[in-house]
Amino acid sequence: MARWCYRHRLVVLLMWVGAVFGLGFAGSAAGTDYANSFSLPNTDSTRAYDLMEKAFPQTSGDTDTVVWKVDEGTVRDESVRSRIEPQLAEIGKMAGVGEVTSPYAAAGAAQISENGRIAYAQITFTEQANAVPKETVEDVVDTAQAAERDGLQVELGGQAITRTQEPPTGIAEMVGILAAAVVLFLAFGSLFAMLLPLVVAIAALGTGLMATSLLSHVTDVPEVAPLLGSLIGLGVGIDYALFIVTRHRRGILRGMKPEESTVTALNTSGRAVLFAGGTVCIALAGMLVMNMRFLDGVVIATSLTVVLSVLAATTLLPALLGFLGMRVLSRKQRRRLAATGPEPDEASGLAARWSSYVERRPRSTAALALLAMLILALPVLSIRLGATDQGNHQESTTTRQAYDLLAEGFGPGFNGPLQVVVAEGDADTLVSTIRTTEGVAQAAAAPPSQGITVIQVVPTTSPQSEQTDQLIDRLRDEIIPASGTEAHVGGVTAVFKDFAAVTGDRLPYFVAAIISLGFLLLMVAFRSLVVPLTAALMNLIAAAASFGVLVAIFQWGWGTELLGIGKEGPITAFLPVIMLSLLFGLSMDYQVFLVSRMHEEWVHTRDNARAVRVGLAETSRVINCAALIMICVFSAFVLSGDMEGAMAGIGLAAAVALDAFILRTALVPAAMHLLGNSNWWLPAGLEKRLPHLAVEPKEDPETEEPAGPAGGASVVHGFVRDAEGAPVEGAAVTLLTKGGRQLDRVTSLADGSYIVSVPAPGAYLLAATAASYGSWAQHVTVEDGPLVYDVALTEVSEEGADAVN
Repeated sequence: MARWCYRHRLVVLLMWVGAVFGLGFAGSAAGTDYANSFSLPNTDSTRAYDLMEKAFPQTSGDTDTVVWKVDEGTVRDESVRSRIEPQLAEIGKMAGVGEVTSPYAAAGAAQISENGRIAYAQITFTEQANAVPKETVEDVVDTAQAAERDGLQVELGGQAITRTQEPPTGIAEMVGILAAAVVLFLAFGSLFAMLLPLVVAIAALGTGLMATSLLSHVTDVPEVAPLLGSLIGLGVGIDYALFIVTRHRRGILRGMKPEESTVTALNTSGRAVLFAGGTVCIALAGMLVMNMRFLDGVVIATSLTVVLSVLAATTLLPALLGFLGMRVLSRKQRRRLAATGPEPDEASGLAARWSSYVERRPRSTAALALLAMLILALPVLSIRLGATDQGNHQESTTTRQAYDLLAEGFGPGFNGPLQVVVAEGDADTLVSTIRTTEGVAQAAAAPPSQGITVIQVVPTTSPQSEQTDQLIDRLRDEIIPASGTEAHVGGVTAVFKDFAAVTGDRLPYFVAAIISLGFLLLMVAFRSLVVPLTAALMNLIAAAASFGVLVAIFQWGWGTELLGIGKEGPITAFLPVIMLSLLFGLSMDYQVFLVSRMHEEWVHTRDNARAVRVGLAETSRVINCAALIMICVFSAFVLSGDMEGAMAGIGLAAAVALDAFILRTALVPAAMHLLGNSNWWLPAGLEKRLPHLAVEPKEDPETEEPAGPAGGASVVHGFVRDAEGAPVEGAAVTLLTKGGRQLDRVTSLADGSYIVSVPAPGAYLLAATAASYGSWAQHVTVEDGPLVYDVALTEVSEEGADAVN
């Protein structure tokens, strides 16, 4: 497939352009129909909601609030009424506004605080918050705040109002892409190579988001799903393309032609990308184990984006590589390749030095890495799941100011009232009992409908307070059973409490499922019990440490003002499930790319120390580069204007940083050095029964070392001469596999002769270079005996020549 896409690159490119613009047009024409349904089957809050929906059919409109406060006097003063009432009347006449409930009306006395200094009006739109035109909401905000003067503060709150505070759509994605572009340019040193992963990721992300918006019309997709899809899709899209482009560039630098290098890169790293993308999708599908309808749409959006990222990396990317050819290398690299020939196979530089250091000091490296992870994990012991609301917005926002004013005037619990829905029994007696219950500020019953009564209960504490959770338990376990009525406690606060409880109960099963799945996949891929067991432990450590960081920032409030993400509060109830799915998938990515290279070296040498050292040296740079890109992309979602998006972004950025820079770079290789050959132990009976799954197949099966003495090792020998036939002394002659792995390297003698060792019959790449001569490379086929092959080098001009190409 890679070769077909390379040779038919224009067709592939046009197909992707057509898909992007076609889905974009369809998505724009159809719009979106996102549905935030947080209800859970067989919970008390869901039963309450079902009864309310039956007795009191909900109006279609969103209800928002205008709150005002006076520094002196009361809100009943004529000077205040004369400024507020005309503005409320004007709002009531606006298109899209259904009703305005004023505290100055006969029935509005309850909308003025006891001290008379704070009041609120309710604005009911004709549509839900997502469907209300943003221009209409902005007109409401401007009209209401036009009544402000010295001593009179006017603020607005509600879901529709929140939309006016959101930053422009796509700003988080743009910042993430720009940051990733900087990292890619520093890594590749080439503008074209930098653009490749970005173009692939943007194409996948664009088609994924448009497809998700279309799917929202046929299934329930929550509003947060596209944001999470963008977050994971952009990260993996860039990373998957990065792994393939890196392998492709390495193949060219080691003497391969662009087309062969592309095919090899897709056949090796491309297979690993398919495996990694599959594991991410399987991990995301693990959320279905939780049996929460809200998460189904999240699974759809994120999995679809990951699938399209893999598809773009394996089809669009080889087509783009075909357009670029040798320009995927920087000019400096192309000149050096022409002057000095293919690069050696051995890794060098900082990565190789670090790998050697870990080999020499595995115990101290493992101990320090483990200690750092455990310290970061400590805050997770105090994690509290719940829901964020407008009280967590930044202090400068009008929604946060309105929230605080309502809490000041009507009590902290006013922003999150409970709804006790009475189906059978004496509602009046229950109301009287609830009013005297500890933790209740006020309780009032609405007129019954169809035999169902709704009691509005305002707690004395805020919606996010633990005391409010205790009040819900008290009502459900003590007050309602003792009253002899059939009643259920609902409302947004109760729904999120039930959501957190269900998440906590089912989370162990979810974790066990995805950890077991990862264990089985790695066991089949690497023919080992110890490697997948190590990976499972590392995933748990990474999850604990990343959640520790999340608790410290969002629950304890460490650095929230610095990051500009508002007030601290509980961790959103559904976030652990989503984060664990994504973290599992991303950790598997890095584990696969790291251990696959170690496993390849182990198969060749049966030397565990060498396998771990070489694997870490050759993969740590690309893993760290990929991790840095993901950290940039994820961290940028702090700018999304969405608290859940900010939590997911910071949590995943921390998880990727800890996973790549501490676990995969230090703790995993140190542990594998300490475990020695037992890393690759698998019972013989299990070995026979397990299916064979090649994550990253051997680049050149016919050129591997023979299994026994009858393998047919041989040589290639001959002379290196210039164009005039004169011998060339000191020329570097290298034998490589077709995939670019160096097998032997020698220097020609005074008479120009050379001889390189061949492990077995097969096809190889023979390359040569010498000072003042252009590089030379040619595919050779070695049969049963030695092969005689003369090399002719051409002198280069001052400008240089590229003999390879």
